[in-house]
Amino acid sequence: MKINVVGTSGSGKSTFSRRLAAQLAIPYIEMDALFWQPNWTPSSDAAFFARLEQALAQAHWVLDGNYHRSCGIKWRQAQMIVWLDYSLTRTLWQATARAWRRSWRQQEIWPATGNRESLRRSFLSRESVVLWTLKTYRSNRRRYLAIQQDPHYRHVQFVPLRSPRHAERFLSQLTASVSGQPLSAAGGETDQ
Repeated sequence: MKINVVGTSGSGKSTFSRRLAAQLAIPYIEMDALFWQPNWTPSSDAAFFARLEQALAQAHWVLDGNYHRSCGIKWRQAQMIVWLDYSLTRTLWQATARAWRRSWRQQEIWPATGNRESLRRSFLSRESVVLWTLKTYRSNRRRYLAIQQDPHYRHVQFVPLRSPRHAERFLSQLTASVSGQPLSAAGGETDQ
C-alpha cells in the first residue's frame, strides 16, 4: 500500500499516520521531517523533492503531509489519499493544544534539528501554527474537494474522514481488510 494522509495543520495527520503505518506494518514518512532543517530552515524545493523521491522509493509507505507543490511526486504512485476533514473548531482546538504541549515540554520536533516550538513562536508570531491553521483551513478544504473530482487523480482512492470516530471506523475496517475482508472507504459517513 502507498497512502498519503492529508489535512490542515492540527487535524491529527501525524498521529493517525503513525497508527495507520503500524497497523499495516509499513514505513511511516513525515514530510515535515524531510522539509525542515536545523534552526527552522526550510529546504529548497530541489533538496526537498530529492529527499521525498528517495523516501517514496520503498515498496510500501504511509506518507504524512500536504505540501501541495509535491503532488506530482507523491501521488504518482499513491493508491489512497486519506483526508482528515475535521471541523474547523476541532482542528483549531487540536492545533492549539499541540502547540501548547510542545511549547511547555520544549520537545525537539524532528530528530537532529534542534527545532522546538515556543509559546512566542506558536502563538505570537507570523510563524504561528495556530494562525497557519486558521489561514489554510478553508483553502485546504476547497483544494481537497476539487481534487476528488480531478481526472488526473482518478487512479487514487480518496477517503475523506469527517471525525475522529469516522477515522476509528476506517482503521477498524482496514484491520478487517488486511485480514481478508474488503475495505469500504468507511462508508462515506459525515458524522462529526
